[in-house]
Amino acid sequence: MFNLAIDSKLRGCDVVAMKVEDVAASGYTADHATVRQKKTGRPVRFELSEQTGQAVDDYLKAANKKPGEFLFTGRPGPERSMTTRQYARLVSEWIGSVGLDPWLFGTRSLRRTKATLIYRRAGNLRAVQLLLGHTKIESTARYLGIDVDDALAIVEQVDV
Repeated sequence: MFNLAIDSKLRGCDVVAMKVEDVAASGYTADHATVRQKKTGRPVRFELSEQTGQAVDDYLKAANKKPGEFLFTGRPGPERSMTTRQYARLVSEWIGSVGLDPWLFGTRSLRRTKATLIYRRAGNLRAVQLLLGHTKIESTARYLGIDVDDALAIVEQVDV
């Protein structure tokens, strides 16, 4: 779940709403997936790393998941998705188990992780904007904690 959250760069509400066919329409995890975001209604395409693909394949097999089912189900039953609160609790427990402070990291940290790494390595704010599904470059800069003047200077160097 956490690998998928990092690779997809989706908000928690979108991670828990994913269905099996979103990532494994043919029964095996695809290299790429597209999910429509709840907040914006816009589709976001993302790549799944080999490690994530293997983890999702193993999970699908162990949980006996079928197309049409939610990828991550909650307590009420298999026909309902995990709630964002359940997801947040799991992330908090996982963060604590790896020795980090759960008060400093959470579900948003998972969304931000890969986007920040991509920005640091490529310096391409527009690419990160597209990957996150943001409509405004200023939102992406603010989200990554980049000074708006620095971000705009980078944007001016990129032809769209």
